[in-house]
Amino acid sequence: MNLSVKQLMCNRQIDPLGIDSRQPKLSWILDSDERATTQAAYQIQVSIQSEIVWDSGKVSSDSSTGVAYTGPALRSLTAYTWHVTVWDNHGNSAQSETACFETAFMDLSEWRAQWVEPVQEPAFEEIPKFELDFSKVERVPVEEIKMLPAKMVRREFVLHKPVKKARLYATAHGVYYVECNGRLIGDQELAPGHTTYHQYLEYQTYDITDALLEQNAIGMVIGDGWYAGKNGITGSSTQYGNTLAALFQMEIEFEDGTKTTICSDEECQGSEHSSIYYNDLYVGEGHDAIKEQPGFSTYGFRGEGWQAVQIKQYDMSNLHAQYGEPVRVIDRITPKVIVAPNGDVLLDAGQVLTGRTLMRVQAPRGTKISLEHTEILTKEGNYLHNIIGRLCKQEDTYICKGEGVEVFLPKFTFHGFRYVRVKGYPGLPKPEDFEIQVLHSDMRISGEFSCSDPRINQLQHNILWSQKSNMLSIPTDCPQREKAGWTGDAQIFAPTSCFNMDSLSFWTSWLRSVQKDQQPDGQIPNVVPYLKAYHPGLLPMPDQTHCSAGWGDAALIVPWTLYLAYGDVSILADHYDMMKKWIGYIRTTAAEELPKDMADKNLSEEEREVQKYLWNTNFHFGDWLTPSVSFNYDTGDVDMIASAFKTMDIVPTCFYAFSTQLLSKIAGILGKEEDARYYDALQQKVLWAFQKAYVDDSGLIDTELQGIYVLALEFGLIPKALENNAVERLLALIRQHGNKLDTGFLSTPYLLDILQKKGHLAEAFDLLFQDECPSWLYEVKMGATTIWEAWQAVLPDGTPTSVSYNHYAFGCIGDWLYRNVAGLEAKTPGYQTTCVKPELDERITFAKATLDSVYGPITVDWKTNGGRMTMRLSIPANASAEVHLPRAAGASVTESGRLIQEAAGVAIAGNIDGTAVITVGSGNYEFEYSMAG
Repeated sequence: MNLSVKQLMCNRQIDPLGIDSRQPKLSWILDSDERATTQAAYQIQVSIQSEIVWDSGKVSSDSSTGVAYTGPALRSLTAYTWHVTVWDNHGNSAQSETACFETAFMDLSEWRAQWVEPVQEPAFEEIPKFELDFSKVERVPVEEIKMLPAKMVRREFVLHKPVKKARLYATAHGVYYVECNGRLIGDQELAPGHTTYHQYLEYQTYDITDALLEQNAIGMVIGDGWYAGKNGITGSSTQYGNTLAALFQMEIEFEDGTKTTICSDEECQGSEHSSIYYNDLYVGEGHDAIKEQPGFSTYGFRGEGWQAVQIKQYDMSNLHAQYGEPVRVIDRITPKVIVAPNGDVLLDAGQVLTGRTLMRVQAPRGTKISLEHTEILTKEGNYLHNIIGRLCKQEDTYICKGEGVEVFLPKFTFHGFRYVRVKGYPGLPKPEDFEIQVLHSDMRISGEFSCSDPRINQLQHNILWSQKSNMLSIPTDCPQREKAGWTGDAQIFAPTSCFNMDSLSFWTSWLRSVQKDQQPDGQIPNVVPYLKAYHPGLLPMPDQTHCSAGWGDAALIVPWTLYLAYGDVSILADHYDMMKKWIGYIRTTAAEELPKDMADKNLSEEEREVQKYLWNTNFHFGDWLTPSVSFNYDTGDVDMIASAFKTMDIVPTCFYAFSTQLLSKIAGILGKEEDARYYDALQQKVLWAFQKAYVDDSGLIDTELQGIYVLALEFGLIPKALENNAVERLLALIRQHGNKLDTGFLSTPYLLDILQKKGHLAEAFDLLFQDECPSWLYEVKMGATTIWEAWQAVLPDGTPTSVSYNHYAFGCIGDWLYRNVAGLEAKTPGYQTTCVKPELDERITFAKATLDSVYGPITVDWKTNGGRMTMRLSIPANASAEVHLPRAAGASVTESGRLIQEAAGVAIAGNIDGTAVITVGSGNYEFEYSMAG
């Protein structure tokens, strides 16, 4: 029998080049052609060159998904190799190929570089007023927006000996790219990415060995980016500072074994002027090719306007090696060229996406060409600037130098778009003159879903593309209007994201900013990194704090989601203190504050006790964008805040109960039994208070909305004896709404699940298949290629409205498609045991899902035909599955032609309501049977 060890990873990365984890997580997968294979033991050996520095010894364990390095302290700037030997339960053994990881700076004192700034005019601090009514916002031409050129830094150096190995460690205040000897280094985009800069700033590691010569120069170009540029709903600027700076350090080892270090220091030169005459993530980028300085990163360059840099003593305790996947160009699309009815020249990428437009052009010197980006056209097919905002232009500009074919590629911006309006281009451009480049964090696609209904397949396509679009460095709400890390959107979509992409490192990196941005009193900001535009007082919400129920709860829900998806308990331990502080803030607020209308009332002792456990003060977003409250289906108008005011009295206590219960569970997993008992008792008091305040004697709630019933039922807030009444009321509300959903941001993720769990699977599928607004398939019917912010973004007559066409939040349905339509769900954290339990509906005759889990690929593939059910199943080594065969008569089920009682690796676990339940070990299986009923 064949046993092999594959896919060696360190911190979920293959051969990472620069890490600063002191105990990096090593993982691998097993591959075996023998059924029911599990790992019995492993042995890891880590070496520097050929010297073993850590030998774990033979460890009896089935763990393969994240074994922490526990050898001698890792050395800085050192390449480590490692391999693993495994033994399985069949007596086989196998040794892996060699993998590697390389450390960066393990101690901040090893930074010899200094922050350097070109002499520059400070960026303009712009804090525009926020308007809920977007139609009142005046648009400003690009020429009138205050922006500054990108900055440049360079340094020359000479090497007198042959180089064996060289690494560059670099970061910036701003976003940057780096060149060495005229050569672009690396393929990362928009480095160092979006973090809470002052507290957590990542630096990148580059292999520059092949780029070095005897006479050398390194050059960095720095744009405003998230640091000084405009961002957030208002386009406010100077989030972290108003001047741009560079930090880099080269560590060079020569063939003779000696070493040298080249740093950013007083020997650098800087320029506050560049050919990139404006750059902004929010507005766009302008490039004047006439002002280019070719060769600025080569030795001996001499240009005008260069002068000595300023040395800045910025705190360096915030520096950390990059964790997770960088932003890269992931796809390239040749667009169609179309002429709109009004004569505009448009490019059509065929897909709403996040990225930028590369342009090739040959034109006279001084020719000015603009590229304006949008997600939607008018009903007639003309260009529409659908995102209304004073500064949200999404407009790039290029001024030609007139020297043959020129290439324009913006480096310091990205847009959310499908269409590009081209102005000033000489003649009618050809498709090959342009390339649409798709940008997002370079996460591996880990899941696929498909079924017999092409509309649902398009829905899955839309979900995936909204995920791609909104996972650029951080999880964002949208890629065009705000580009902000809304915590509520993040927790809503996290479960679906873990199916579609291997996103553990991505989320882990973002959670570090969440932890850093937590306020001293425990509040988790609504947006992380915490942009100025969202601080209290700048948004027109009364009694606004830093946080909101369901948004701040991302501090628990996202780590819990990652634990379930990847099985790494350290994600819970690393953020446990953050979770406790968050619940502590809620507990204190609930106990010490009363709603304004109760402040002067003479409350009874019981009423006061109830109020101590209700979180019902200050502003909350509530069940955001509840359709019947927020939308006008005739005009397409959206009252963004109406559902907040209608639901924010009750929703916070729902999440108080849920998150407290979740924290009790997490404490138990971490072995903190006293904490587990404390939070369980607290949750019981919140539950008691909720029922006293909001649930009547029949189990009904005054707030007559689907979403409130969904949350109350999902979080167990209705007395068990009265749950049926609440379920019936939920069903009645669905019928009153024309058999359509009427749930907001926080309740939609649980809607279909609660119907299914309470015995109303048919109604859940009816909502899935609904194609009138509001519904998922209405968007598909109206031509969506991503998930919309608002269900009625395009009216039935084809009229588009001014909302985002690329919000992933309502794409949370993807989680349900994987778990219930395909039937692929984790029974134990990390899918060491998978629960395979497809839910059948006559409108779907086959479904397939694949998940490349931490144990390897899991596939469920089923179809029905003429009353017969066929299910193909693949389970990776070191894992197992509990399989539910719907409507099966157990004795008649065959596996690859044999009765399941005789099949290798299969055990019969029982029969539940006509569903045969079996357990299988790893391997490939094919079950077939006639369905009962």
